Amino acid sequence: MKKSVFLGALTVAGLTAGAAAAATLDDVKARGKLNCGVTTGLVGFAAPDANGNWEGFDVGVCRAVAAAVLGDPTAVEFVPTTGKTRFTALASGEIDMLARNTTWTFSRDVDLKFEFTGINYYDGQGFMVPKALGVSSAKELDGATVCIQTGTTTELNLADFFRVNNISYEPVPIETNAEAQPLYLEGACDVYTTDASGLAATRAAFENPGDHVILPEIISKEPLGPLVRHGDNEWGDVVRWTLNALIAAEELGVTSANIDELSKGTNNPEINRMLGTAGTLGEMLGLDADWAMRAIKAGGNYGELFEKHIGENTPIGLARGLNAQWTDGGLMYSPPFR
Repeated sequence: MKKSVFLGALTVAGLTAGAAAAATLDDVKARGKLNCGVTTGLVGFAAPDANGNWEGFDVGVCRAVAAAVLGDPTAVEFVPTTGKTRFTALASGEIDMLARNTTWTFSRDVDLKFEFTGINYYDGQGFMVPKALGVSSAKELDGATVCIQTGTTTELNLADFFRVNNISYEPVPIETNAEAQPLYLEGACDVYTTDASGLAATRAAFENPGDHVILPEIISKEPLGPLVRHGDNEWGDVVRWTLNALIAAEELGVTSANIDELSKGTNNPEINRMLGTAGTLGEMLGLDADWAMRAIKAGGNYGELFEKHIGENTPIGLARGLNAQWTDGGLMYSPPFR
């Protein structure tokens, strides 16, 4: 008798937890709009264009999730956040997800109670200096003034690097990338440090990019990716598998150009499952069968998003490097759609 009462209590607890976990997905559907946290402005990753429309690599993840859940990649409210405000915005429910070049770390995952849903950019922290400074290595920066965003892993890595190399620096604290640019260009700091991708994006926006050098040292691992709140399991699955769909689509040769044709059915069972012509993966997510097809069509597969916004033919000029597919020497790898 005691055993059945215990099992009944577990079932009730399970149902309660399930209801709580489904809350964000239900809220987004009811609202008809995704509230997505982004940076305050980093060209190539997330920044408003001249007409106020948000564009960029991280923006593409937000739009893919909106397309998957709501059927409309434009049904997104972009909420600019700083290194300091981003986690409060997510924890408080002001935003449904954060797609803001945020590094996955132990304490953010465990102590701050967030759930990272994957990695959309493998990065590492670097240093940018004016070419006129005549510096070729970060180890030559003893006594330098350094512009640094507060509330970031960048701030902590910087302290570790200088301590380990027995050199000193003077921090110039800033809150946003936009705030850092004029200070750095005016000479208020000798060095700007952030993720190497951010340095490339910042330098590309300068009037004379060639006057600035990104030093060779990469001093940290910065796996960047979207995150949601802990306990939001169903919503976390939606964001995770939307990102995986973009990555898998590139590996499987599914592009924005051929997806309509492939969605009629192919001889590749995994493509069929992902695009909803076989199996019930959409139903398992609480979505319809075409969710992944819409996500991929929103801005293209992972490779298309990369090349359009930050790739070698853009002003940002980033090579794929670690962000190439695992089949091409990189780390991009989606679990199977099965």
